[in-house]
Amino acid sequence: MTMAGELEVSRRGVLAGGAAAAALVAAPAADAAQAAAGPPLMKVAFDINGKRRELDVDTRTTLLDALRENLQLTGTKKGCDHGQCGACTVLVDGVRINACLTLAVMHQGDRITTIEGLGTPDKLHPMQAAFVRHDGYQCGYCTPGQICSAVAVLGEIKAGIPSHVSASLIDKPEASDAEMRERMSGNICRCGAYSNIIEAMTDVAGAKA
Repeated sequence: MTMAGELEVSRRGVLAGGAAAAALVAAPAADAAQAAAGPPLMKVAFDINGKRRELDVDTRTTLLDALRENLQLTGTKKGCDHGQCGACTVLVDGVRINACLTLAVMHQGDRITTIEGLGTPDKLHPMQAAFVRHDGYQCGYCTPGQICSAVAVLGEIKAGIPSHVSASLIDKPEASDAEMRERMSGNICRCGAYSNIIEAMTDVAGAKA
């Protein structure tokens, strides 16, 4: 029988309280041990612009940061860092991706092409030359991602991959203004050079503007 004002404590309550107290004591020690051990590292090897590169990277490192911070390939730009602006677009095995949305360790053995791997100042890629010819860059910050994406877009059209605006899912799409605008919609240019970019792409595609 419990007397008024007397605290009733069950055996289960005592055990639960003891476990919680032990966890509180152990947590700082575990955090300190993890901090002393440093971030988790993993080795990754891939082909960057035709050269094999190996890195020991923090497993939380994005491909974008690995390119810019570890390999000093700063041509690929960090814009929104949320996959919304397309400034960080690179080609992985010929397919365009946002490098900020993927981890470096996910690309073991992949073939990655950045803007530095498309052409050189002395020998520009046809798309780079067309961007210069049609003034498709303006401030230029988004240009590396725009060019990588534009190269992939023409490859997608050539391969017959339909888009949201394609009239048919079976027939091969044409490199039309609508097709290219739709496929480039993931690359945002705050300078508004869109029409010049489409003209450059049309030039490379060999179609009329």
